Amino acid sequence: MDAKRVKDYLYWLYYQYQLVTCSYVLEPWEQSMFHTITVTVVAMVVYTAYVFVPIHVCLALEFFSQIFGAQPESTV
Repeated sequence: MDAKRVKDYLYWLYYQYQLVTCSYVLEPWEQSMFHTITVTVVAMVVYTAYVFVPIHVCLALEFFSQIFGAQPESTV
């Protein structure tokens, strides 16, 4: 892909984001506040998923392996 097509695609994605969130009707200072809050919330959700989802998956696998009768791993 050439740079112009990538730039156009990113602009199109941003335009879709503005249409979905209706942020194109906000004043510039309101847009910057809205985008800041949105990026902050998304970053917190991604970080929380990165930290806690693997722990819960491991615990769920351990729980279901005990239910279905798998042998526990040796700690020796």
